[in-house]
Amino acid sequence: MSKFALLFIVVVMGGVAATFLVSGAASFILYQLIYFLNPGARWWSVEIPQLSYSFIAAVLMLFSLGIRYRQYTEVSPWRRQPAFKWMLALLVMYFLANLYALNPAAHHRFTIDLAKLVVIVLVAYKLLNSERTLNAALWGYLIGATYIGYLATITGRNSGDRVEGIGLVDSPDANGVAAALVPAGALLMYYAWMGNWKVRMLCVFCGALIANGLVLINSRGAFLGVVAGSGLYLLYMIFSRYRGKGQRAMAIVIAIAGLSGALYVTDAQFWERMSTLQDLESRESGSGRVTFWLTTFDMLEDHPMGMGVQGYNQLASVYMDDATRGGVENRSVHSMWFQGLSEVGPVGFAFFLIMLVTLYRSTKRARRWVIANGDNRVYFKMLAIECGLISYLAAATFINQFRAEILYWMVMLVAVAVNVFYLQKVTEENVTPVRGRRRNQSMVREAG
Repeated sequence: MSKFALLFIVVVMGGVAATFLVSGAASFILYQLIYFLNPGARWWSVEIPQLSYSFIAAVLMLFSLGIRYRQYTEVSPWRRQPAFKWMLALLVMYFLANLYALNPAAHHRFTIDLAKLVVIVLVAYKLLNSERTLNAALWGYLIGATYIGYLATITGRNSGDRVEGIGLVDSPDANGVAAALVPAGALLMYYAWMGNWKVRMLCVFCGALIANGLVLINSRGAFLGVVAGSGLYLLYMIFSRYRGKGQRAMAIVIAIAGLSGALYVTDAQFWERMSTLQDLESRESGSGRVTFWLTTFDMLEDHPMGMGVQGYNQLASVYMDDATRGGVENRSVHSMWFQGLSEVGPVGFAFFLIMLVTLYRSTKRARRWVIANGDNRVYFKMLAIECGLISYLAAATFINQFRAEILYWMVMLVAVAVNVFYLQKVTEENVTPVRGRRRNQSMVREAG
């Protein structure tokens, strides 16, 4: 048995054992690792039992929630996160779109996949109900992203100027894989700043492989995602009035180290491809993606409720000529935002936007409360997770990732941070005085 196959078996068995012996949150960590390891698409999969490992992890999650549902609900009620309400509303719109989807078979299949993902996210939110379990989930993501970086490194560019064939379950193409890696930038910056020397060395190791993987995959959208999310977090670390002592100096050291590493791993092919970003309408920059995006509105004039999954692809040849489509018959829209708009129309897309807005409002309140209580460390931790989500949204602006696992993971992780660092604390503050008053009243009655 190969080392990778053996490692995978150890990961699965360890995850199952940890679920029963340590915490139900271990089942979601296992789900994360299985997602990145993606055994069904790896060469070593022939050496392991042919099982649906993601399904096993999902069942473990549901079992963990079921046996301690009341306890989990006390600390992580869904109703306190308005974003989940709008996530469910979006899912309902996908089910309704079955009535008018232009490709009913594809739409139904991907709607069921989205429903499964929403269930995973809602269950994981309850299981990740402490800072310790949140850290475990963040590191589960980072370790998985590091594996993809390692896989890209040992595979090398095998398709022109990029790496192909190392895809994830829901992101088989190179651009989708690269987008899944970009949230790691802000998270690694936080842990490199706040961790001890061992954690910092681990961050350097993970960051090097992830950065090299991004360079080899050569995705322009991922490059913009890293600049947007990680760059924003770096600016917060340097210029925020809530920064701690020595934080600016550490941020500058991290920036210098990161830029030095980036310059070391990048090559002429990478910079040549990135140079095409200056003109989104050029053939070298995706055959005119702005035209694809704007065509969505032409389609919606005839299909105001949306066209369902892959509906845009079917209409591409009707609304664009062969030259505009670049010779591709069923052209994709090449943007998460316009993908969602085309699939579930303005109403469904509005639900998605409201989900993000309500999530932002929740994090804004949480960060204000954290600062008011003088906890700068938590403030910047929450910012790191938010910037990870921003990174993904920026990268997915140029690819079809509206229903991607990582997108909804990041939404869930932001919600978990709000719950752990704000909602739970506020609840404790409100409950404790009440208990104290009741105890005092009881003592008075006994004295009387």
